[in-house]
Amino acid sequence: MGKKHEEEEEPENHERWLVTYADMLTLLMVLFIVMFAMSTVDEKKYNALRSGLSDGFGQISSYQKGSSSILDEDGSSVMSELSTDQTFSKVAPTKQRIVSAASPAEQKKQYDAARAELDRLEKIRRQIESTLRRHGLARDVETTIDSRGLVVSLVSRHVVFPNDVATLSPRGEQVVDVLSPVLREIPNDLRIDGHTTQVKVHPAFYASDWDLSAARAVTVLRRLNEVGGVPDHRLSMSAFGHERPLRDPSLPGSQAVNKRVDIIVLSALDQPTRDLVAQMADAEGNAGTTDNQTKGTAQ
Repeated sequence: MGKKHEEEEEPENHERWLVTYADMLTLLMVLFIVMFAMSTVDEKKYNALRSGLSDGFGQISSYQKGSSSILDEDGSSVMSELSTDQTFSKVAPTKQRIVSAASPAEQKKQYDAARAELDRLEKIRRQIESTLRRHGLARDVETTIDSRGLVVSLVSRHVVFPNDVATLSPRGEQVVDVLSPVLREIPNDLRIDGHTTQVKVHPAFYASDWDLSAARAVTVLRRLNEVGGVPDHRLSMSAFGHERPLRDPSLPGSQAVNKRVDIIVLSALDQPTRDLVAQMADAEGNAGTTDNQTKGTAQ
């Protein structure tokens, strides 16, 4: 029998610990990278996410500047709870961002409809302003476009209504009569809104400023119908008293503008599309002629 060969022992590797040490360092590096990524908020990406959530819920999320780390939030999410409290102007109707879960094709269709409606309302506005200029009455009216449609505000510097009464002044009658032919030819329904000033004075001949604003709205409505020939089935009216000022009541001359009657060319589109029309009008500079120089305090 041959001599049995003994197996040689592997020499001991004294540097084997380096493998374990390198693995540990790699894991620590990954851990720190993950922790760093979690602790830093990309403001641009955060704002995009916040905007998306706002659109989806129809609300505006609150974000406190200076809180750049989710570790500062005591275990809570960096996105604070979506607020249900909204602040809107007393003057214009509510304008919220449009919530759209529609497909791109449907969104384009809605945009095209809003664009066409805005162009149509702008055309009516130009007709009204051109007609008023020809008669020297351009500064007696202010026009805006909002989610209701085209708003024609009678804010006459010559005072559409004498103090505390609902009888149109001769100048006011002229303004309404000049507007009538343009309004008679368009198909839209018209709503007449009456408003008074915010002065704490009781109307001399009416129980309240609600009654006075209603009477003024009816006066304009009747003249549009009985003298201007606007069909009665297209007419309606509302009264708001002192509740919806057009200008901040504390500003000089504001009361002469807040004391007014609005003739609203109502849009027939659905509410989301009307909201889009208002947003587009604001983005393009939504302003018409007005006269802000009048000062007055009567109702």
